[in-house]
Amino acid sequence: MTAKKRLSKSDWLQAGFAALVEEGPTALKAEPLARRLKTTKGSFYWHFADVPAFHAALLDVWEAEALSPIARIVEEESSSGAKLRRLGQDITDYASDVTADKNPERAIRAWAQGDGGVADRVAKVDGLRLNLLSELLRDNGITNPDWARVILGSTIGIKSLPANANDTGGPMGSLVDLVLALR
Repeated sequence: MTAKKRLSKSDWLQAGFAALVEEGPTALKAEPLARRLKTTKGSFYWHFADVPAFHAALLDVWEAEALSPIARIVEEESSSGAKLRRLGQDITDYASDVTADKNPERAIRAWAQGDGGVADRVAKVDGLRLNLLSELLRDNGITNPDWARVILGSTIGIKSLPANANDTGGPMGSLVDLVLALR
């Protein structure tokens, strides 16, 4: 008889993201998650003080993953135009990743509609993205802050369009080129 594998904090978080995507935020409780993982609630409480602490940990992971490309893009790309184009593409790719249990951006945004704490986290991430987009646009001579919002909104929603749903490089690149042509 083999011993049952002890679940890690990461196992619970992965199960939480999958449950959020598949069933929504009501599934983010100890009992339904324990059933999903075929274990007891005690394992959940070993890793998390309570359900709000679990929710905070989920949001911490999402925030870190959502913002991780920013430093890399700023470091790797030489021109502000290239940074702007790549940032738009990376946010689009992240926000619309089909492996949603690993990338729950859409589900977290839906969760934020009914939860003020989650909405605050989404606003924080969007604020950081908007600040960088605005800075890159200013570096390219575009000072209207609405363009940063247009680009961010497009990055979030472009994959929900039925036509060419797998080709985000063309539309996002075209949008950035159009905005840059306004200078």
